[in-house]
Amino acid sequence: ISILLCSETMRVDYLQSKNYNPVGEWRMPTSGITSNYIPSSSTTASRYGLGAYRSGALSGSSHSNGLSESWSNSDLHESSEQGPSIVDDADGHLIYHPGDILQARYEVVSTLGEGTFGKVIEVKDVQKGDEKLALKIIKNIEKYREAAKLEINVLEKIKEKDPDGQFLCVQMKEWFDYHGHMCIAFDMLGLSVFDFLKDNHYLPYTIDQVRHISYQLCYAVNFLHENKLTHTDLKPENILFVNSDYEVSYNPRKKRDERNIKNTDIRLIDFGSATFDHEHHSTIVSTRHYRAPEVILEMGWAQPCDVWSIGCIMFELYTGFTLFQTHDNKEHLAMMERILGTLPYRMIKKTKTNFFWHGRLDWDPTSSAGRYVRENCRPLYHYITDPENTDHRDLFDLVWCMLKYCPKERITLREAFRHPFFARYNTTEEDGGSRAGNQDRERSHSISR
Repeated sequence: ISILLCSETMRVDYLQSKNYNPVGEWRMPTSGITSNYIPSSSTTASRYGLGAYRSGALSGSSHSNGLSESWSNSDLHESSEQGPSIVDDADGHLIYHPGDILQARYEVVSTLGEGTFGKVIEVKDVQKGDEKLALKIIKNIEKYREAAKLEINVLEKIKEKDPDGQFLCVQMKEWFDYHGHMCIAFDMLGLSVFDFLKDNHYLPYTIDQVRHISYQLCYAVNFLHENKLTHTDLKPENILFVNSDYEVSYNPRKKRDERNIKNTDIRLIDFGSATFDHEHHSTIVSTRHYRAPEVILEMGWAQPCDVWSIGCIMFELYTGFTLFQTHDNKEHLAMMERILGTLPYRMIKKTKTNFFWHGRLDWDPTSSAGRYVRENCRPLYHYITDPENTDHRDLFDLVWCMLKYCPKERITLREAFRHPFFARYNTTEEDGGSRAGNQDRERSHSISR
């Protein structure tokens, strides 16, 4: 298969010392290999980005102004609401009950999820005809408040650049400070593409569904890149269906019901780790399974690390399982070499990490972990389920271009729009999502399956 369009581009240990995960929710390994994963109290919490905030925010690092201006106390929406005293639990969560009214506007309906940084609840906006919204309530703890301010800053910049939500990033409706709890209101969305996959017995999405979800993801992330942002935590949990309604059909061979999503329109969420080009770049970013090699090797990172994550996500949507199922750096690199080939010597030579010995990965293939990698990982193209089908071959060609080891050789998202796998979405405009006013492009990302 020809390879198309592949062309150019201090970790603060404070976080780990505080015993929480700086890079989002870690998925439980499906293999028997144990590791230092950090479980979340609720999978649902990831639906509105409770999993991650950038480490700089929590370690007190400053951020320069410009596109991400600094905050001042005058920026905060102080609550003037009078009534019963506000009580927090021992962990800093706001204590609330169904029927409570927050900010004289939002009636509490139910809890949607809980995470390290706070909770997401369903509310009704009583000022707008009981419109249902998702309200993210951050713990009343200073480090989480400061981190939330950074996410709000990114969300405000996204809204400023894309007021109509054309570029498929979740839109912040409002934010306010409720008695020390930073609160962010969003539109109600459906399940994440991961939760839908999990609830559907990990049955892969169809090739057309993979194409549509992937195109929209590239479209949203390219918008961030063109505005000098890197998301840094792209994963299936952070891609939400606008509406996750589905049809059910019975599979007599497997003797079970299977779901088929009706509409594959998506929104990208969780900008708590998003980083502007001019800001401090933490050494380690991304959830483990979607982490690019330059991040693992501590060689610095930029927008191409998002492209690597998208390649991993596309593979997972197609197969139903994670490409790199591990929580160990050397095992992760060993899996990469098994699936993608040997790491380039120039990267091995440049890294300051101790994962290599005499120019090769310091890895014992005869160990139990080595046998696991050998038995469970295959070269990338061996995973194609229908190698005679052009769509399937095109998908893997694009994934291959996204998983180039060297960031400068990795395909850019603007180039990805012109890849044959996305041919049905191509228009006369070649730059993908760079023009907010292009109506043809706006129509193309809304085509269902």
